[in-house]
Amino acid sequence: MNTLRELISLKSRQMSGRIIATALGISRTTVNKYIELLDKTGLSAQQLLALSDADLWRLLEPPILTPGRYAILEALFPQIEKDLKKTGVTRLLVWQQYRGQHQQGYGYGQFCYHYQQWLLHKGATMHFEHKAGDKLFVDYTGKKLYIFPAPGSPPTEVEVFIAILGCSQLTYVEASLSQQKEAFLSCLENALHYFNGVPKAIVPDNLKAAVTKSSRYEAQIN
Repeated sequence: MNTLRELISLKSRQMSGRIIATALGISRTTVNKYIELLDKTGLSAQQLLALSDADLWRLLEPPILTPGRYAILEALFPQIEKDLKKTGVTRLLVWQQYRGQHQQGYGYGQFCYHYQQWLLHKGATMHFEHKAGDKLFVDYTGKKLYIFPAPGSPPTEVEVFIAILGCSQLTYVEASLSQQKEAFLSCLENALHYFNGVPKAIVPDNLKAAVTKSSRYEAQIN
């Protein structure tokens, strides 16, 4: 949705589809498709950008609510919610499992849309407003990856460091050999170079390299 909003903004400046595609790193075919859909709405760029993500998605990709098909999907949502809390499970993975069992089911975009709407109606999500440059959230993933130092050599297990800016959701990911302080600080330094700036606050989860003593109310930061 961030890319789509950038596309709308660039289009409002009378930029060509070729320039927009180059600026956003997407194909001209995709750009032209969305420009055509945007033109059909009859709304100005300002009106489109004022819409919520859900309303903008609904405007450009109207959901096809086939009662029987949706009822089948809706019945799966409670289990999908539980599965997504497991390490390594993604929406793409659960959608692939869903389509494997229901070949006439929804595509990935509609699957995610209906699941998000279901979450909103059951009150399972909370919306947070983030200011630009305010907070950088850092943590390690629960699932590790492997690297192969040389052809034929045994794999080496690595940690996966992630840093995400709250407002833009711009993300930096790096593999490291450990979660020790030295490795953590090196990854953090590289992330700040990548973002080309320093936020007002760096917010870690309860990873050992950053938090001396975890607490529900006031953790002791290393």
